[in-house]
This record gives sequence, structure tokens and C-alpha cells, in this order.
Amino acid sequence: MLQAFFNGLSGLFSFSKGLDNVSNNVSNMNTPGFRGSDTFYRSVGGQDGRGLGSSVAGTEVRTKPGDPRQTGNQTDLAISGAGYFVLRDESKEVFYTRSGQFQIDSNGFLVDTVTQRRVAGIAPSGALIDINIRDQRSLPPKPTTRVEMVGTLARSGPTDTSHKISNVQVFDASGSAHSLTIDLEQLPNSSDSWSAKVTDSAGAMLGSGTIAFGLDGTPKAGFNSLSVTLNGQLISLEFGTPGSFNLASQVASGPSHTLGAKVVDGSAIAGLSSLAFDEKGIVQFTYSNGEKRTGSQLALADFPDETALIAAENSLYRAPDSMRPNYGRPADGPYGRIQGGYLELSNVDLSQEFGDILIIQRGYQASSRVMTVSNELLEQLYNGTRGG
Repeated sequence: MLQAFFNGLSGLFSFSKGLDNVSNNVSNMNTPGFRGSDTFYRSVGGQDGRGLGSSVAGTEVRTKPGDPRQTGNQTDLAISGAGYFVLRDESKEVFYTRSGQFQIDSNGFLVDTVTQRRVAGIAPSGALIDINIRDQRSLPPKPTTRVEMVGTLARSGPTDTSHKISNVQVFDASGSAHSLTIDLEQLPNSSDSWSAKVTDSAGAMLGSGTIAFGLDGTPKAGFNSLSVTLNGQLISLEFGTPGSFNLASQVASGPSHTLGAKVVDGSAIAGLSSLAFDEKGIVQFTYSNGEKRTGSQLALADFPDETALIAAENSLYRAPDSMRPNYGRPADGPYGRIQGGYLELSNVDLSQEFGDILIIQRGYQASSRVMTVSNELLEQLYNGTRGG
């Protein structure tokens, strides 16, 4: 009877710990990246084979992924498939998480919003690195080096033997913009040759020369480009390849000239407009001048046995000393793809939790009843002994 009492007591302890685990699952049902766990019980036996009740064998992490939810924040990331994000603190202690609730901190590092631990990227060598965008917040200015002249000049327009192209915006080495004007005048002694001069917005001459076309209307070799100097830098005005109609050309006659200028390169300082992560976890930068560049790549960790991970606070996990993680790149081999602008929700299923609560409640009631009956039998025994 005494053993029955203690067996019932062990059941109360075991079921109460199981209820603690269920309550933790339910309380984190809205925690991004949280993975619920299940409690497992074991029987306790003596050396003679007698049953000594039950105890909690431990808990096991549920590896089923949660549903993705769109947030609109491009630094929020979800993993579609296998893998965990890798977080490191200043002491290089490593944690793993499915919660991709990230942000860029004041120093340019990609960090976990809750813990401020740095999100690890992966170098070409396979080593873990920090992801920092500080040097990608802007692009340095680029001087204009080439302007393409596209369109036609009419050899014998009715009254139009000159052509002006205004407001050609170019950039110097400091990123400052300059508006150029290109004046073309048909030479009186040659209907296939044009004098060209380039001036800035103040009317200062930057360069001049002669542009000529062959009988077929294509630019003539040696007369198909013009170089001008702007604040010490050379800018080449290209009229096209001799024998080709790829850029400028001359026609026999026409109502007007259509020649225009296309600035090929050069830009001012360009600020970062947006960043996003592609499915391979590579940072994609878009700048105010429309230029796009790529940055670091996220690292993912995979484990031989996910259920052996040790749960920590803030939806983080540690790897036991006996298990080494494998690091890799998203969308490569067994590793999942990255969904930018999404968060993975908790994988807690309320239906399952409520079912577990009912089972725990019944077990707790039964264990309590066993203790009550054992106590009543012991009390009856004592009373009988006193009566004798």
C-alpha cells in the first residue's frame, strides 16, 4: 500500500511537469520561429522487477516547420526547408534559430531584433563571417567618360544646316553634374562634314572638332569621335563605327535632324534605396541611381538530429557538445531557400495541446485517486490496529 501511495505521487509529479511543457507551448503559440516540444515519460522499476512509478524521461523538439507570414520588412527572413539561422555574440558563442526577425543595427551589422546577436554569413571558404552593410550604404561618384550620339543628320535640309543638342547632363570626378550643349554646323565646302563644339552651362568652350560621314552615310574613320575636357577629365563623344549604322548617320535629305546624345556612364554619389535577400540568402542592394549590387550570403546550419537541440530563451537553440553542426548556403544541397519579407510562425498546434491537456488531467486525477485510496486503506489499517 505504501508503494501504491508513492507510485501515485510519482504520477502527480510527472503529469505536472508535462503540463508545464504544454503551458510553455501554448504561451509561445505566437512567438516567431518557436518550435514546440513533447514530454516523454518512462517507468521506474526496482531491481526485483517491481514497479516504482514513473518519471519524465525528457522533452523532444518538434521539427515540423511553422507557417510563413508576410511582414513586408525585407530583413525579416524565413527558411523554406531545412536549416537554422546562425547567431553569434561578441564572445563568439553560437546559437541557432528559425526566427528570422532581423534588422540592421547602427553599425551596419545584421542582427537578431530581440537579442541583438549578429547573424552569421558564410564566406567563399566556408568560414562564418558577420554580415555588415556599412560600406554598401552608398556608391562613390563616377565621372562620365563616354557619350553616344544617336540619330541622323540631314545633308541638305531646306533651311536647317545646323543642329543644337542641349541639356546633356554629365558628371565630373566629384559627382557634380554639368549640363553640356553640343552645336553642330554643316561646313560650307563639304556637305558630308560638320563642325562640332561643346560648351558648358556658362558658355565656356570644352572642345571642338570635325565630324564627317562617308557616301553611304556612316561615320568616316578618323572623324567619328570628339574628345572634350571637363575639370581635367576626358569625355569622348562617339558618333559610331565607320561603315556601321549603330549610332549616328547622315541621310541625303530630311525635314529635320534627329541626332541626340545618350550619356553612357557617370553618376553622382548614390545612396542605398533598398536591400533584400534572394532565395539563396544573398543580399541584393538597389541604389538611387538604379544600379544593383550583391553583398554577403547568409549561413545556414543543419544537424544530424534536430530533436537533440537544447532549447534556450528567445526561440534560440544550442547544439549539444556531442553533435557538430554542418554549415552551408541556402538553396544548396539539403539547405532550404530563403523567403525575404516573411517570418516563420510557431509550429504549436492548439488542437494537439488541448488534447494533451485532457490526457494529463485524466492521468493526474487517476494518480490522485490512487493516493486517496492508498491513504484510506492505511487509515483503515491503523484504525483496526487501535481497535484490537
